[in-house]
Amino acid sequence: MLILGSLVVLLSCGDEEAEAAAAAEAAEKEEEAAAAAAANVVGDANVTEVYAREDQDNTWTFHVTVKHKDVNWDDYANGWDLVLPDGTTVKPDKFSGFTKSMRQPHVDKKRPNLRTQRGIVLPEGTATVTVRAHDKKGGWGGEEITLDLNQRFGENYSVKRKL
Repeated sequence: MLILGSLVVLLSCGDEEAEAAAAAEAAEKEEEAAAAAAANVVGDANVTEVYAREDQDNTWTFHVTVKHKDVNWDDYANGWDLVLPDGTTVKPDKFSGFTKSMRQPHVDKKRPNLRTQRGIVLPEGTATVTVRAHDKKGGWGGEEITLDLNQRFGENYSVKRKL
């Protein structure tokens, strides 16, 4: 009887060890999945405000505020784009990576970055544009603002047309 009881205790200990090993393996897989998700960070540079002005020469000036917690040279908001309804990106010249490049991190700044781009040429009849920001580490994916260029005010934007 003592042997049978010891055998039952040994078998039950084996079950506990197997359960503990399975739990440890599951926890390890969860940690690996979390690390993989962290490595594939979606961009978190957010456009928070836009002021667009149509100038007398039929070009546009855009003042764009981008909020991002810049960390270092590898993780900062490094530009913003104007995107037309057909998906075309408007750039100041064919060599530009963005509509407006932001060339350095602002690690110790608590405020969002305001950057201006002048001389933007929009195709005739353009009624809307979307402004999006890029994060060097995470890419695109933060909050965007779509402007109706025929409406004076919208959510987080304003537009001034030439007279």
